[in-house]
Amino acid sequence: MSTPWSKAFDFSGKVAVITGGSGVLFSTLAEALGAQGAAVVVVGHAHLERAQAVVDRILAGGGRGLALEADVLEKASLVALADAVLREYGRVDILVNGAGGARPEATTSEEREFFDLPEDALRWVMDLNLMGTLLPCQVLGRQMAQQGTGTILNIASMSSYRPLTRSVAYSAAKAAVVNFTAWLAVHMSQNYSPHIRVNALAPGFFLTEQNRFLLYEQDGETLTERGRRILDHTPMGRLGRAEDLVVPAMMLLSDEAAFVHGATLPVDGGFAAYGGV
Repeated sequence: MSTPWSKAFDFSGKVAVITGGSGVLFSTLAEALGAQGAAVVVVGHAHLERAQAVVDRILAGGGRGLALEADVLEKASLVALADAVLREYGRVDILVNGAGGARPEATTSEEREFFDLPEDALRWVMDLNLMGTLLPCQVLGRQMAQQGTGTILNIASMSSYRPLTRSVAYSAAKAAVVNFTAWLAVHMSQNYSPHIRVNALAPGFFLTEQNRFLLYEQDGETLTERGRRILDHTPMGRLGRAEDLVVPAMMLLSDEAAFVHGATLPVDGGFAAYGGV
């Protein structure tokens, strides 16, 4: 029986641009969107070959895709990216701002007091997570405003709500992403089109290359004391897997989520719900 929800995750005809799409988390989403009919532009920066590898898997599955280079902290680079996407596909329907991360130098530890954290590391983390979200929204959001339609998905964090001990710059930047997501949702609706939606995901603890140093010892198998505490405070008792983000992300990106706007959805295994007792 056909229902209005039968094709909820059918992205045929959509063009999706994913920054950070070559990383552990968002390469999986890129491949899922490609399998569901979207033409997926995987944006890489320092390692374009990784973005191309993701696209190659999409193409091997019968999908459409393109690997392009851009620096999310350079507006001119993003304008060049938008021009290339429009030449190839003529529109932008989806923007996923997956670029982000942390650096050990911007994280306190027994060796690094807050007062001594280097300015360049703090700025790098703040810029990557906030400006690396805001600038793509400016450049690619402009195309959505011209079209009158589009969907933006930003990536926040559990640290957006309760700052993580040690992660000062990352927590502050991700809190700003939640605020910016709500602001941009209102701005796009009131000034351009009610058919442009802006939402965010707030992942809990997922293992990535950027946070591995916080969660595992150098042997790569033994949890750090911090990693053990995280699992103790995650009711589901495990770290997130990339696949855990796919359906929540596709739900927010789907046209069937037409009345979900300015929201941030936790995907955290119950971490935010746990009071510690």
